[in-house]
Amino acid sequence: MPIGPLTMFAIYIVVWWVVLFGVLPLGTSSETHEPPTDGSQWGAPKTPNLKKKFITTTWVSFIVWLLVMFLVFIGWMPLPDMAPPV
Repeated sequence: MPIGPLTMFAIYIVVWWVVLFGVLPLGTSSETHEPPTDGSQWGAPKTPNLKKKFITTTWVSFIVWLLVMFLVFIGWMPLPDMAPPV
């Protein structure tokens, strides 16, 4: 095994956050340009659908993580050896 489970988990967390920032703007629109009256920000969506976006982020990032792990295990994307020299 070229990498340990902690490294695999760390790669998944990084992939999850990258995918989250790609998924967050999906489904939002700026239809109205009137000033908000409830104290929210101008760019905040009216219905953010965060639960749906987190679920989408989780399964998309799992697929991307599997692809990255496949590339690591076949040697196309080798990770550097972080162990100190003996």
